[in-house]
Amino acid sequence: MLNRKQILTRIFLPFLLVMLSGSLTVTAQSLRLYTPYPEITVPPGETIDYSIDLINNGASIATAEVTVDGIPETWSYTLRSGGWSARRISVLPGEKKTLNLKVELPYDIDKGSYTFRVLARNHAVLPITIEVSEKGTVKTEFTADQGNMQGHATSNFNYKTKLENQTGEKQLYALTSHAPRGWTVVFKPNYQQASSVEIEPGQSKDISVEIKPPYNVKAGKYTIPVMATTGSSSARLELEADISGSYGVELTTPDGRLSEKITAGRRRNLELMVRNSGSTDLNSVRMTAVKPRGWEVTFTPDTIPFIAAGESTQIRAEVKAYGKAIPGDYVINLTAQTPEINADASFRMSVRTPLLWGWLGILIILSAIGTVYWLFRKYGRR
Repeated sequence: MLNRKQILTRIFLPFLLVMLSGSLTVTAQSLRLYTPYPEITVPPGETIDYSIDLINNGASIATAEVTVDGIPETWSYTLRSGGWSARRISVLPGEKKTLNLKVELPYDIDKGSYTFRVLARNHAVLPITIEVSEKGTVKTEFTADQGNMQGHATSNFNYKTKLENQTGEKQLYALTSHAPRGWTVVFKPNYQQASSVEIEPGQSKDISVEIKPPYNVKAGKYTIPVMATTGSSSARLELEADISGSYGVELTTPDGRLSEKITAGRRRNLELMVRNSGSTDLNSVRMTAVKPRGWEVTFTPDTIPFIAAGESTQIRAEVKAYGKAIPGDYVINLTAQTPEINADASFRMSVRTPLLWGWLGILIILSAIGTVYWLFRKYGRR
């Protein structure tokens, strides 16, 4: 037979369990998660800021661990509350705490529906769906109308290129080059020199790339890589410059002397040496002269048909001084030129008086002295 204590236990225990179970259920269901935008449609590469409320409908303080579950691995997100990255959050009865969930979608993403969950563990679940409106990409295209150009060492190579932003967001591209040492690379979007360019999604921009080789570069093919880089995408373009060789010419004399003596009205032959100092053969080297008034300069030959790279050719210049030139120094500027390059040499010509005029001068002086002497003898005694 049951005693009084056992009877009370059997009668009140079930009621106690029911009450406790109800209390736990209320506690478990006292926290709610709420956002006004549980399902949205966005393009690839979008950054979404969710405002999520953690609401306590219970009669006592409730604490929960808040996490995000099921978000794709290639996505990035942050969950903060009150400016902190808090893992456990406590809410007073009848109040709420606001959480900020920032989700960054990658550019390279397929079109479709993506669902993940925000959890207040053991309390509430908030499913969130993101509908991606189109297939995304992080691709950037950098192309050239003509990637290979040929010229000599003193040429400027100008390439017309196009940079296309195929991502879903506006991009600021840094423009750089890994050119060989001594080469100069200049980017000109919108015809102005710049080191970066901003391009809207799905748009492109024409960029002029000007490349200048270093002085006296050797003949050959050179590859100049140029890059357009941003935080999420980049593109590389290889431009090629085919250097046919450098042009160089020197004009001097076999002994290096650039001065001569000449008599007024007479002729003087000058031996000249034209040297091809470049790495490219020279064709049709024309000789010209800038001379004082009344002087004449004749070259033999006046045009050199061909000078191989590193070779020299000797020619003759016949100079005739002006017949009335007074004694002194005169300068004649000689030039060897081709359509690509030229070289100058300045000759100092010292003019002397002809010997005949010297003897005539002496005779005049002697005659004057003789005349004075005769006059002195004839009239000196009177």
